Order: sequence, then structure tokens, then C-alpha cells
Amino acid sequence: MTGQDPPPPPTAAASRGGPDTSGEAADPAARAEEGAVGTIDGRARDPKQRSRTFAGILVNTALANITTSYLWFALTFWVYLETRNVIATGVIGGAYMLLMALSSISFGTFVDRFRKLTVMRFAATFTLVMFLLSGALFLLTPTAWLLDLTQPWFWVFSLIILVGAVVENMRNIALSTAVTILIEPDRRANANGLVGMVQGLMFIVTSVLSGLSVGLVGMGWTVVVAVVLTALSFAHLLTLRMPEEAQPVPTDAHGAFDLRGSLAAVLAIQGLFALIIFSTFNNFIGGVYMALMDPYGLELFSVEMWGTLFAVGATGFIVGGALIGKFGLGANPLRTLLLAVIAMGAIGAVFTLREWAWLYIAGIWLYLTLIPFVEAAEQTVIQQTVPLERQGRVFGFALAFESAAAPITAFLIAPIAQFWIIPYARSSEGAARLAPLLGEGTSRGIALVFLIAGIIMILAAVAAFFTPVYRQVSATYARTAAASAGPAGPDR
Repeated sequence: MTGQDPPPPPTAAASRGGPDTSGEAADPAARAEEGAVGTIDGRARDPKQRSRTFAGILVNTALANITTSYLWFALTFWVYLETRNVIATGVIGGAYMLLMALSSISFGTFVDRFRKLTVMRFAATFTLVMFLLSGALFLLTPTAWLLDLTQPWFWVFSLIILVGAVVENMRNIALSTAVTILIEPDRRANANGLVGMVQGLMFIVTSVLSGLSVGLVGMGWTVVVAVVLTALSFAHLLTLRMPEEAQPVPTDAHGAFDLRGSLAAVLAIQGLFALIIFSTFNNFIGGVYMALMDPYGLELFSVEMWGTLFAVGATGFIVGGALIGKFGLGANPLRTLLLAVIAMGAIGAVFTLREWAWLYIAGIWLYLTLIPFVEAAEQTVIQQTVPLERQGRVFGFALAFESAAAPITAFLIAPIAQFWIIPYARSSEGAARLAPLLGEGTSRGIALVFLIAGIIMILAAVAAFFTPVYRQVSATYARTAAASAGPAGPDR
């Protein structure tokens, strides 16, 4: 991939995941460069050709993400509108993240063991089958049964859709490792910014389509549209080729759930585990917004209007990703990450202080503008410091930890908000006490939760600046970045 002669293969100990006593392999930059080359033939095509392949994979992933999120969003909208129960939406969102947490290490293991396009095609096939099953269940089951939370049909229908959406996320782990294979080290931060733009496009399109679908044609036709789009994505994926990876890079990954190898890969990089822990805490707070953002918006707007306005807010994803694609993340991506989290906490604390539609949408826009900076920073640090043969498991391990945090919050905050905070805020006493700070309106209880969550997020990010981990990860990234830019790094 560098245009240089491939370095000697890793020692036997290193290939087994054990310590490597050679001075060169002990250096994170050297290990990252070894992993990046391995059996990857970066000289099969020039960087422009590889970039075009990356663009094709990115477009295909965008279509796949749009499809799965479209159906997942629609399920959330449909269930809330039919039941007016935030517990139901909290359970759906929490179940999605819980499934992500339980499966991500397996996803990462498979990404390390198999070719990246093979993994993507398998995920697309599985998702298509699950969406077909959901359509059959919707057709054969009375709607009243599907919406009865005390009956198994609601949970089976929701689980089928969520499992299909979760497995599709295997493609996102494969995409992160494809960045390492196809993109030169000094351009990976920019490429990760483009990935953030794809996420933004997903939110924009799915918000509009999901709201319009549920409001105008109903849930049944929404499932049909999702099946058709999934089939189109799969067909396009079959046309893509990545000759740089004729076979997977030799890896010590084994089985279907290599937790030990995943943990060893994370611990091999100083401070990386703590970085994942911090991102996990950030997602723990993010679970609050996951559980309550849609109910707040659906109290302010009709489902069609909410989907459209959320899409307007989600253009912030595009702006944030475009800024990273143009300017990168600076010399220290971790510093950029923490600054973005501080700003996100401040926005989350104030964007519902008054029940004003413009304030809510503007706050969502600013909040989503910053998310690509957080995601791209973590991805760039991992791509720069972790050898390719272990990146799938590291990304999977990080996704598992981070995904596990949000459902805990969602499962906790949804019933607390439903049974205590929201009723208190709507009572005469609660409304009087909260009015000076949060104004008047029917959703003051949700606003109070957002305010507290934002303050906690700010305090956590500020404290992280003063930890040894911040200095360790920053120093490791600086060393590997300098090595990649040096004589042994990629050709310019």
C-alpha cells in the first residue's frame, strides 16, 4: 500500500498475539505499517484508482445504511404514534444498541478473518432475508396484535427488523478497515470525514422517508420499500472489486467470537482501552437523547413534519463530515474529539430550555455537526496505531463497549421519564418550579433530562483533558503519524 518493498513478516510470537521482542515490531508505527502491508498489494493500482473503489464502497454503504435506518426509524415512529408510549420507543432503541453490543466482537472477528467485500456481501444477504421475513409477518399478523406490547408478535416483529439492521452494521466495521487498505495514511482522517457525511446523508434521507412513509402509506409499504432498496444495494455490491486484498491479511483471529484476541489487540496500544472507555461514557449520555429525542419532536410536530425537520437538522452531519474531509482533524485527533464533546454537552443542555421549534432544530443541527468529529477522531487513532490484521476486532470491541452504554441509559431513562419526570413536570407544582428555568410546555420533563445529561457530558470531557490517558494516546498517535510521514512512510 505504501509503494515501498514489504517489510519482513512479523515474528511468530507477534503473529500469535504474543510479545514481539524485535525493536522494530515493538514500535507501534512499525507494527501498524507491517499490518497495513501484509498480503495487501497496494501497488496493484495507484492511489486514485483505490480512491475510486473507496468511493464506490462508500456509496454502497450509504445506500445500505439509508435502507436499514429508514425501516428502523419508521418502526420507532409507527410504534410511538400508535401507542404514545416512550417505554416502547426506549425499548426499541435500547434493544438495537444491546444487539449491537452483543454482536460487535463477532463482527470484528469475521472482518479480520475474511475479505472485506465478502463480509459486506454476507451482511447484505442476511439483512435482505430478515426484511423479507418482517414483511411476511406484517402481512400475516393483524395490526392490533403487532401493537400489543403484552403479546409476542410486537417483540418478534421488532426483533426481526432490528436484527436485520444490526447485521448490516458489520459493513461499517469492514468499511473502517477498507479505509486502511485503500487510503494513504495522511488522508485517512479526511476519508473518515466522508464516512461521517454518509452518516449524515443516512439521517437526512431516512428522516424524511420514514416520516412520510408512516404518515402517508403506512408501515406495510414501508417494509416493501426497504426490501427493494436492500436488494438494489446487494446487486451493486456484487459489481465492486478490491484487488488490493486478494486474500485476508494473516491474523491470529479465530472462531466466531474472539474476545481474548480483541482485548489483547486493544491492550497492545497504550491508552487505547481508556479511549474506548471514554467513548463508552459519551454513548452512555447519548442514550438519553436516543430514547427521548423522537418523543420530544413528535410532541412538537406531526410525524411528516418531524421527519422533514429532523432531516434539516441532520444536514449538520454533512457539514461536519465535509469540514473534516477538507481540513482533517488537526495534529491531535483526540484533542479535537474532547473539544467536540464539550460543545455537544453545551448544546444538549440548552436546545430544549424553551419549547421553541427553531431552537430544537438548530440545536439538533449543531449537535449532529459535531458527531462526525467524534467518530472520525476515534477511527483515525485506531487506523493509525493498530495493525490491519487486528483492526476489525478493535473496531468491533470498541463498538461493543460503546453500544452497550446507550441501551442501559435508554432502558433506565424511558420508564423514569414516563412514570415520574414527565408527570411531575406536567403537574401544577412541577410546572411552577420548572418554568423559570425551562419555560412552559408539555415536554418540560424531557427538557430537564436533556439539561442534566448535557452538564454531565461537559464535566466528563473537561476532566478527560487532565488524565494520563489523554497524554498517552496523544503521544502514541504523534509517534505513529510522524513515522508514516517519514522516509519509511507512504510515497507522496
